[in-house]
Formats: sequence, structure tokens, C-alpha cells
Amino acid sequence: MPALMQNHLYQGDCLKFLATLEDQSVDALITDPPYSSGGLHVGARQQAPSAKYIQRNLKKAYVEFAGDNRDQRSQLSWYVLWLSEAYRILKPGAPVCLFSDWRQLPLTTDALQAAGFTWRGIVVWDKTEGVRPQSGRFRSQAEYIIWGSKDGMPLDRQAPVLPGVFRHPVRKADKFHMTGKPTALMRDVVKICERGGVILDPFAGSGTTLLAAALEGYQWLGSEMLEHNVSICRERLSGAAAIAG
Repeated sequence: MPALMQNHLYQGDCLKFLATLEDQSVDALITDPPYSSGGLHVGARQQAPSAKYIQRNLKKAYVEFAGDNRDQRSQLSWYVLWLSEAYRILKPGAPVCLFSDWRQLPLTTDALQAAGFTWRGIVVWDKTEGVRPQSGRFRSQAEYIIWGSKDGMPLDRQAPVLPGVFRHPVRKADKFHMTGKPTALMRDVVKICERGGVILDPFAGSGTTLLAAALEGYQWLGSEMLEHNVSICRERLSGAAAIAG
């Protein structure tokens, strides 16, 4: 692969894809990796993603995805593997944003630091009140973005001040993956990258991060294992290109 290839989607394992990228060639890592979560015990985590993440009354079906049933030790080791590769690829000062739920917050913050990154904080995604109400319990209304940087992060970066809490509902018409994030949310998050930069997403899923990057004027690089998801990615990205054209 050419060192400066941009706007490229690779189908396959992210570690093989990351190994092809040049040192210090990317301006931001923004990604939503498999959480290996969805339960308090090993047996619950090892269920299919649809059993863990989909409400029973939801009629829309999504394709199952791989890599979401690791135990805590293997999940941590795997995170450190691909994050270490990402550390090599990112430019000095580049931001990193990793999505997580509450169960995997400690593991994700540990992995970020074990791979060499500076941990800078946690951003909240408020999914609004429409999610999973259960009587007598707090509503599972938030997911999180663990963010940091590769080494120091200059204060004069060409990026705006961003909020610490994003409030965006999940909309059925905008959801193409079982754990897909809203396009509006990702359009806000990608703005942490400096203007004109290249954004990397090794777990592209249905392509929302890549789409958001394209819509906001960034270049992008991504990988995704499932052919079904790659097809969705390409269709959505071609639509964005047509709008831009």
C-alpha cells in the first residue's frame, strides 16, 4: 500500500491492515471497537451480540459481528496489540478516541496507557431517555469516549473547543449496525482532529466514523472484517461523495 493512501477501506483483520501503514502518517484515531461486554459474568459476555445488545421488542435485524466474546485478559491483551500499532502510525500529538460502555471503562483506560498513549479524560455520550427503561433502576443512558493523545498535545492545534457531553439519540433510520453510533454524534467527535487531517478507524462497522470524517472535510482510513458491513460502508460513503460532488 502506498504510504500516503487516503480514503481507503480495507476488508480484513485490523492488525494486518495497521501493519501496512507508515509511521507517523495519521492525524487521529477515532474508533468503536467490540466491547466484549453486555453482561456481568463470563457466560453472559459469551452470548451472541444480538442476545446482549438488542432489545427483545426491536423488529429490525442486524448481522452478528465477531470479536465480542473475549474474557477480560484476552480483551486487554488484544486492545494493547492494536493500540500499540496505532501508536506507531499516529503523528506526535494526535488525539485518540475509544468508545466504551461502563463495564469496560477500567480495561479501556488501562489499555490506552499500556500502549503508550497519554490518557486525557472521559467524554459522555448521552443517548437520551429513550433507551432501555427498567423499573426501579437507573436508566442505561450513557456510553463513553476514553480519549487521549500520542505524547504531548499542543494547545494551538487547529481544532475547536469540544463539549464534554454529547447528547444524541439513536435513530432507526440512521442505524446500520447492531451497535452503530449516530452520524450526528460522530460528526461532532471527528472535529477533535486538526483540520485537513487523516482519521483512522480500524473497526469501521457500517462506516459511520468514516462517513462523518468525509462529511466534515477530513481524509480517512478504515478496516472492517465483515463483507456485509463493507458493502454498507461503501454505499454510504459513495452517497457522501455524490453530495460533495
